[in-house]
Amino acid sequence: MSNKFPRLHNAMWPGVLGKGATGTEPYVSLDHMLGMTKRAYVDGRRFDGVDLILSHPHGNLDMSDADVKRIADKIADEGLAVGSLVCPVSPGMTGGSSMGGPQQRAKFVLAVEKACRIAAAFNRHGVRKYGIIKIDSADSTAHYFEDPTVHTERIVSTFREAGIVAAAHGERLAVEGDVSRAGMQTWRTMLDLLEQVDMPGAVGFQADLAHSYLYLIGAHDPEGSPLNEGYSTTEFDDAYTTMTDALRPWTIDLQVSQTDGTESGTGSYDRTARHCLVDDPKGKLDLVKAAGFWLKEATDRNIHHICWDGSLWPNGTLENPQIWNTVLETMLRIREESGWNL
Repeated sequence: MSNKFPRLHNAMWPGVLGKGATGTEPYVSLDHMLGMTKRAYVDGRRFDGVDLILSHPHGNLDMSDADVKRIADKIADEGLAVGSLVCPVSPGMTGGSSMGGPQQRAKFVLAVEKACRIAAAFNRHGVRKYGIIKIDSADSTAHYFEDPTVHTERIVSTFREAGIVAAAHGERLAVEGDVSRAGMQTWRTMLDLLEQVDMPGAVGFQADLAHSYLYLIGAHDPEGSPLNEGYSTTEFDDAYTTMTDALRPWTIDLQVSQTDGTESGTGSYDRTARHCLVDDPKGKLDLVKAAGFWLKEATDRNIHHICWDGSLWPNGTLENPQIWNTVLETMLRIREESGWNL
């Protein structure tokens, strides 16, 4: 009997991030991203849902309930569910730095509160029954290192306040382990941050396979890297086990992505782990195997779905139907290998 869980989602933000500004590619509309997701088809199976970003042009944090219902109806009409929501906490979007001054931190928490209101509207509609709200520290590692002690204290305080807001709305926040973000540049600093926040029921970790690979090669901490160039499979497995054993108890959301171990950025989007095609010849990860590390005891952490993340893919790549079939086939293999039935 085939596993029915985790549900398989596709991220909508590759149509938004790094796009829409002068000198960059145009945005890809939500309608078009939904259509490409819906058309992916492998052996009679399709994606189960999508994860959304709550920013222009796919939406915004000040959407009315009627606006949310319109989007929810559109997604439901495609036979898809809504899962996790990206809260645009960055100062350049609608939020503020989690380690900035009082006004910046207040904007961060307000952005989370608004995202919780939108999540509640999706929940009432019925199109959303699971998922988290994704955040990060909304600041750079360069700024962070100007005063790591003070900035860590501020991030912890802001995350706690945001966690209280989320819990009051019945939501959980997942901090994306993005190596380009303040306080998250290594897996050990990420773990330390979560432990200091100490709100496992409200503030957890979102693992992204591409970002977590950069943790292992020490992209922002070369001296602390457990892997050297030319590492063996055994050395990789040992290092990956150490990292996932430490972060997995905090992990409440998983993004599947491939990487070649380099960093990239487009437009206003910071340089971060390059997200490659599933079958990129320079890809570093066995995605089915890597996902399995994070999905151990997933039901204990109330994980119901996983999401493919094709961040910063060119529009020409997004437009290729075979790309999405290959993604879906890989996601199905992950579910067969590490999934479950309820």
